[in-house]
Amino acid sequence: MQGILLVDKPVGWTSFDVVNYVRKIVAAAENQRPKQIKVGHSGTLDPFATGLLILLIGKAYTRQAAVFSKLDKTYEVTMKLGSTSSTGDPEGALTAVNKRVPNEAEIRTVLDKFMGEIEQTPPIYSAIKVGGQRAYKLARAGKPIKMEPRQVTINRLELTGYNYPEVQLSADVSSGTYIRSLVEDLGAQLGTGAYTTALRRTKIDKYPIDQAQQLDGLDIEKISKYFYNSST
Repeated sequence: MQGILLVDKPVGWTSFDVVNYVRKIVAAAENQRPKQIKVGHSGTLDPFATGLLILLIGKAYTRQAAVFSKLDKTYEVTMKLGSTSSTGDPEGALTAVNKRVPNEAEIRTVLDKFMGEIEQTPPIYSAIKVGGQRAYKLARAGKPIKMEPRQVTINRLELTGYNYPEVQLSADVSSGTYIRSLVEDLGAQLGTGAYTTALRRTKIDKYPIDQAQQLDGLDIEKISKYFYNSST
């Protein structure tokens, strides 16, 4: 079995959880041990996030992981104003900043400032390797971490809803963009602080969420039906 399976990751699952789950289904169907089945994904989603994962099944496709991971992505985002989070999401320790209520025009003005190529510092709670170790593991161990800024591109950043303290956004971004960092930077510009409370990936390049399969009830018959060979 060589190809791609689009999956809609549920909240609470890690990306590795999804890979492991599908690997076991394929291994059982092929009468092999799970470790003999090559399965990977093309871009991590945080446990609190939901949405599209491209699973790469078989050696011919797992070898292309770097190619798939460089594809542009689309997200639906909810950010909460007035506080910051140690992890940039609901799982971290919250720190109140203030109760200033920016108007919609202010928010749109700030969003416009982040359009195009920007410099962004990834969060310390991320899967980026620092000195050969995952940054989030070092952060959890209380070790000092210096994250280097990187250039990313925001192709579209739209306000889709606002009811203080929650702001809804829709964003098209380049690979390597961290929405949690983007939200923190938006909150800093607004002078309110902000963190991401909900995140859903709805598209990766030409692959849309409406073609993705739910994990609930997934079996080899469904995998075979919606599994396909493709290229980017």
